[in-house]
Amino acid sequence: MKSIFLHARLAVLSCTLFGAVHCAAQTAAPTTAPALPEVVVSASRVAVPITDVIADVSIIDRGALDRTGQSSLRDVLAQQPGVQFVSNGGYRSSTSVFLRGASGSQAIVLIDGVRVGSATSGGAAFENMPLDRIERIEILRGAASALYGPDAVGGVIQIFTREPVEGLQLTASLGAGSDGQQQTGASLRGRAGAIGYSLGVSNEKASGISVTTKPTASSYNPDTDSFDATSMDVKLTAQLSPQHALTLGWLQSTMSYQFDGTASPNPLGLTKLTTDARSLPTLRQGSLKWEAQWLADWKSTLLLGSSDDDSITEYLSSADGALNGRSKFNTRRTQASWQNDISLGQDVLTLVLESRAESVDSTTIYTVNERDIRSAMASYALNRDGWNALAVARNDQNSQFGSFNNWALSGGYQLIPGWRAVASIGTSFQAPSFNQLYFPGFGTPTLMPQQSRAAEIGLKYSLGPMSLGAVVYRNEVQGFINPANNVQSSLAVLRGVTLNLQAQRGNTGYKASYDYADPRTQPNDLRFVRIAQHVLNLNMTHRLGQVNVFGELKLSSDREDNRIFGSGSGRTTLAEYGLLNIGASWVPQRDWTFQARINNLTDANYVLADGYSTPGRNAFFGLSWTH
Repeated sequence: MKSIFLHARLAVLSCTLFGAVHCAAQTAAPTTAPALPEVVVSASRVAVPITDVIADVSIIDRGALDRTGQSSLRDVLAQQPGVQFVSNGGYRSSTSVFLRGASGSQAIVLIDGVRVGSATSGGAAFENMPLDRIERIEILRGAASALYGPDAVGGVIQIFTREPVEGLQLTASLGAGSDGQQQTGASLRGRAGAIGYSLGVSNEKASGISVTTKPTASSYNPDTDSFDATSMDVKLTAQLSPQHALTLGWLQSTMSYQFDGTASPNPLGLTKLTTDARSLPTLRQGSLKWEAQWLADWKSTLLLGSSDDDSITEYLSSADGALNGRSKFNTRRTQASWQNDISLGQDVLTLVLESRAESVDSTTIYTVNERDIRSAMASYALNRDGWNALAVARNDQNSQFGSFNNWALSGGYQLIPGWRAVASIGTSFQAPSFNQLYFPGFGTPTLMPQQSRAAEIGLKYSLGPMSLGAVVYRNEVQGFINPANNVQSSLAVLRGVTLNLQAQRGNTGYKASYDYADPRTQPNDLRFVRIAQHVLNLNMTHRLGQVNVFGELKLSSDREDNRIFGSGSGRTTLAEYGLLNIGASWVPQRDWTFQARINNLTDANYVLADGYSTPGRNAFFGLSWTH
């Protein structure tokens, strides 16, 4: 990384960050900061105290989500260690999230245990996941196919929707900001005897900004591109007896966002300036979970779920709304899993059977449009004073590619009080997506699954109000499929380092993370596109009485990208950048909270994908009521 990036920009922006936070914080009185969550589920599929987790995991609870003041999931994830994202312009447009430098299709996204995402593109529509309806997020970094099945090359992002609460709780919120941002929401949560319930609805929209930046691009249109997203969710729980509980969940999020483009074919003869191009994604997810404590040492969980990822594009006449073209790429997934957790003293044996079917409904003809996966998994968690270990073995039967075995072995050892050494090794498997196999003019039906072996070693510290971690990892992907050109290379190597720190001193909280990511294809030694080698995140909060102020600083080194717009071909370099966000929340009365946030305070001009824009300085103000 260039010295100007490490020294000059860091010094100037960090002084701005901490100075703004401390100045704003001098007007209120202290209170106790929120405690960290006690357990994490995603690291081993069973609840484990955070202090005993071997894997590299981050947890974001609802309190943390509220304190960020953000409205989009991608902006929250971007502040986490080991996470980068790219967006095709604007506030809420097509978004890919990268874990540890892996491509956007090499991470599994779960909502309440049900896998979501597109079987054609291979990725999940993060732009269409409503942040207001999320209770908690767990990010598991590292190869996890042994635990969760195909595609978990870079890790797993698990999202838990809102839960019932004791008594009765009503909430309402509204907000407004730059570029026509508007936000409203309402929810009802509670419990009556054995029945719990949570119902919510939210809407977000904005007039937006122009998503493309290059006038030479064939699709360039300088108009602003808006979005409008509405989400609804329901969760019902029933405690049938002390040993048996049912949970029924449903989530739907529909969205419309504009982009620059023209139809092909073009029956109305529209130009890029007379075309209103719109993407209409829809996410639907439903689940039924039965938890049963059959014996004191035997718990089973039966989960039935389905998810729809609909991606519809329409090209309209901007003059009269006449339809000029329409396409759809819709994915339906159904899933069933039966998990049994058997306690053997301090140890836990977990046995899982899973079945998943996925199908594609599209205006594009695919030679094959469905497949199913049958899986069996066994894990053993060994827990002893001062050390623990986890062994996992899994078999996946893919209807297209046959049988694949994956395994993982990890362990943690307490060196001295507060300090633990951790290490893991394991394999992953990823089948090509339907686009990679069958999309006309792009797909290659002879592509084979990608198989990888990953290893990592780390050091963790957790004592009192401070925790820190350091992880070094290497993941070798055999038969890597380049998402840009669909070429299958012999090998890709994902290597890197993640450092993170979290501390609380009085009423001031500190978070910092640094990531070095260097994923490359071999033998040509080319960097993965759109991945920065160096990313530094700093976060500081301070609370005085009813006022909480915060500042966030992100510094990113340059990235490479395939040249998409304009003349020429090959690669281009996207410049390094720094982002500074500040904000505050105020609780004037028990039921009311006021939030104010300024993103990109210095109005930095930066690019995440060649030819696509990003928001400049923008502000958002919100008011919420909870009773």
